Amino acid sequence: MEQEHFEHGADVGVRGFGATPAEAFEGAARALFLLLCEDLSGVRGQIEEPIACGAATLEELLVAYLNELIFLSDSRGLVLGRFEVSIAPAPGGFRLSGRAWGEPFDRERHEFTVQPKGATFTALRVAREGNRWVAQCVVDV
Repeated sequence: MEQEHFEHGADVGVRGFGATPAEAFEGAARALFLLLCEDLSGVRGQIEEPIACGAATLEELLVAYLNELIFLSDSRGLVLGRFEVSIAPAPGGFRLSGRAWGEPFDRERHEFTVQPKGATFTALRVAREGNRWVAQCVVDV
């Protein structure tokens, strides 16, 4: 599983890669939280949060998932550093269930960068590229 950022005007793109769409979503989630906190390796998994959402397409599911993580982080003051995702077909599209682990954000321990405000449909893509999947979109910061 890999993740990276890509340039997009004043906002930032997040991109995850994996052997499956679920792994690519996990990578995109890591890229998202690398916007908030420069290094996720020190984020303790003290708090486990369940995540669930659904959408008609994998692309819409990615936006729903990332926005659910942003809401969870912002409303509870958490930085999340580890993600587990399962994606299954569901009536009318797809269903994501998973978990995220993290801890309360602490400016003394976590190198703050920017606050993600929302995942958008800009540059939205979930697709197979060769032998791996990519999941990407632009995030308002």
